[in-house]
Amino acid sequence: MIRRPLFHLVLFFLLLASVPLAAQNLTTLPAATIEKIEQAISTEMSRQNIPGMSVAIVTDHRLRWSNGYGLADLENFVPAKAATVYRLGSISKPITAVAVMQLVERGKINLDAPVQKYVPSFPQKQWPITTRQLLGHLAGIRHYRGDEINITRHYDKLVDGLDIFKNDPLLHEPGTRYSYTTYGYNLLGCVIEGASGMSYMDYVRENIFKPAEMNRMREDNLFEIIPNRAQGYRKTQSGELRNSGLADTSYKIPGGGLCSTVEDLAKFAIAVQTGALVKKETLEQMWTRQKTRDGQETAYGLGWALGERNGRKEVSHSGGQQRVSTLLYMLPGTAAAVALMSNLEGARLMQLARQIADITLQ
Repeated sequence: MIRRPLFHLVLFFLLLASVPLAAQNLTTLPAATIEKIEQAISTEMSRQNIPGMSVAIVTDHRLRWSNGYGLADLENFVPAKAATVYRLGSISKPITAVAVMQLVERGKINLDAPVQKYVPSFPQKQWPITTRQLLGHLAGIRHYRGDEINITRHYDKLVDGLDIFKNDPLLHEPGTRYSYTTYGYNLLGCVIEGASGMSYMDYVRENIFKPAEMNRMREDNLFEIIPNRAQGYRKTQSGELRNSGLADTSYKIPGGGLCSTVEDLAKFAIAVQTGALVKKETLEQMWTRQKTRDGQETAYGLGWALGERNGRKEVSHSGGQQRVSTLLYMLPGTAAAVALMSNLEGARLMQLARQIADITLQ
C-alpha cells in the first residue's frame, strides 16, 4: 500500500521531473499559462491522492499541449506521460455514438426502427426499442447488477456479451425515463455490426480512428502486452492506495472497453468538432438534449453529456471503471477541449477540467 505522506513526496518529485517533459511537446501555450495549469493539476492530484494523470489541451481545433504527471506504475516507479495508455471507460460511448451517426448519414441505420432490424438475435421486448432511444439512455435497458462490473471472463464476440442482459425485462417503457446503461451501448455496437457488415472494431478503426489519426486507440485486452499501459489503483476508506481488481472489458467494448492516450482523445475532440467524422447538422443533433415522452429534457444528447456553465455550452463524457477515471470536456463555442486520464478509480475530474479550460481561455 502507499500511505499519503510517502505518496505526496513521490508525487512532488515526479511533478518536478515532469516540467522538462513539457518542453519535449509542441508547446504553443504561454509559459505563464502552463505554470498555472500545472499548479492546478498538482493541487488536485494531491487533494485526491491521484497516483498518475495525463492531460491534453485543445484550442482553436489544435492540440496545443500535453503532458503526464505522477506515476503510471507505483511499484516500478514509471512516470505518467502524454503517451501513457489508459482505459477510456465510458468515453467509449461517444465514439460508438459517432459510428452510429455515420451510418445514419450513409442511410444504413434508421434511428427510429426497432433494433432487431440490425440485431435479429436480440429478443423482442414488451415494447419496441429503437437506436435513438439506446443512444439517449431512454430504452429501459438495465445497467450492471451485483458483481457484473467485475467480470473476468473473456468474450471473443461482441454479440456474445449480450447474453448477460438480453433476456431481462426492460426497466420501463422506452422513452418514458432516462436510465443510464452501458449494456445499451453494447447493443449499439451490435447494431453497428449488423448495419455495416463489419465487426465493431474494424468499423471504428477504419471510419473513426484512422480519419482522426488516433494511432493508439484500440480495444483493451488483459492478456496482451500493451506498451505504456498504466497500472490502476483504488483508495481504501483510510485513503491508502491498493492495486485495482481484475476485470475483463471484452463484453462491453462499445460502452466501456477501449483504451488509448490523452492525445488520441484530443484528436477525437478535434475531428468531431471540425466535421471530419460527421456533418455539422449531425453533430447538432447529437448535442441536443433528448426528451422523455412527456417532454422532460434530460442532460444527455446522443452519446454526450450536455450542460451549461457561465453562459457556455459544455459537452463532455466521463469514464470510470477498474484502473481509471477519465474525462473528455469540450466547450464548442470556443473550440477548446481538455482530456484528462488518471489511474485512480473514483477520481472526480470535472472541476479540474473546468479550471484548466478557464486558465487556457483567459
